[in-house]
Amino acid sequence: MKILLKNADVYGYGKSDLLISDSVIVDISASIDISSADEVYYLDGLSVFPGFTDVHVHLREPGFSYKETIATGTKAAARGGYTTVCSMPNLDPVPDSMANLRQQLDIIEKDAVINVVPFASLTKGQRGERISDMEVMARFVAGFSDDGRGVQDEDMMRLCMIKARNLNKIISAHCEDEALLHGGYIHDGEYAALNGHKGICSESEWGPIKRDIELLKETGASYHVCHVSAKESIELIRSAKSYGLDITCETGPHYLVFNDMDLREDGGFKMNPPIRAEEDRLALIEGIKDGTIDMIATDHAPHSAEEKSRGLKSLNGIVGIETAFPVLYTELVKTGVITMDKLIELMSINPARRFGIDSGLKVGAGANLTVFNLNDEYSITSADFLSKGKSTPFEGKRVYGKCVLTICGGRIAYSCI
Repeated sequence: MKILLKNADVYGYGKSDLLISDSVIVDISASIDISSADEVYYLDGLSVFPGFTDVHVHLREPGFSYKETIATGTKAAARGGYTTVCSMPNLDPVPDSMANLRQQLDIIEKDAVINVVPFASLTKGQRGERISDMEVMARFVAGFSDDGRGVQDEDMMRLCMIKARNLNKIISAHCEDEALLHGGYIHDGEYAALNGHKGICSESEWGPIKRDIELLKETGASYHVCHVSAKESIELIRSAKSYGLDITCETGPHYLVFNDMDLREDGGFKMNPPIRAEEDRLALIEGIKDGTIDMIATDHAPHSAEEKSRGLKSLNGIVGIETAFPVLYTELVKTGVITMDKLIELMSINPARRFGIDSGLKVGAGANLTVFNLNDEYSITSADFLSKGKSTPFEGKRVYGKCVLTICGGRIAYSCI
């Protein structure tokens, strides 16, 4: 199959045509004859970007398909402009052995409309007691994570780091000291104090990061910090990078847009870590500008309507994979906080590079790309989501930028043209 994209604003090239043959980009030039293609898309006024990569999504299958499936989750991702997602391992069964991981891989092969690279668990059952069967799973996974739970024991994390280092794989760490939670469920800040809610202190996040940085110095492992939300975490990671440690991190769109005084008594504002104070949000913005934060990941975490109906005591997790680009483009790029180049680095180039995923718009590269109408203004409406999950803090928000086409591996993964 040969697909020709005509008259588009191709990222890095300007006004161009782009020709795909089978699964590869074979030409990007000023004018390509339409007779060279089986399908032609006229994209005047539209923008072509390298497909986005999200290194932190929950596809919920196997085990929790009432929340999401690999089919619904990847369709939602394609609608958001993503061509690769890395799925987290808090599943049933937990992918802590090759037999368990194989169940997930089989569903991915059958149902996914974009590339899905799973994480396997660090420990058996994500219980933090015994290391998972890391050797046999290593070549099938993006890395290892116990996401949803932090590894509480320092000695266990040390062993995990040594094992992952020997396998040349990344640890993607959920940093949370459970001894500091004290029943909290939102940020321990002004909103919690004013409204009688139990708070989660920032140290519950930055404490484990500080511990793990010391372990990195000892082990030489490759380490990635999930969903950074606190200013102290940014300071620690910035310092660790200055020492030359192999450390990267991500944050999510909601941490960059909201502070805790924006909270509502709604499950769409309940996630872990929580939305923190304005000073934390500003520190995250600065971390993006100076390169301390390497990438943006959604932590797309769908739940059922009932599970998200309990206000700020709902289950942790919101959906975000269909809204990330328009929210960030509207809030950060159109306002001049960052450039479009920086946003593409954060959503496509950097995550793909860090986790060894094919990405980029160039001749000879895999045909993984997305097309947006940047001038399309609309309100985010969760009822329209392709994801089974509908809980979002961005409900009703006016944004610019609508995905009209996503091509993954040379095949149409999403189209509304």
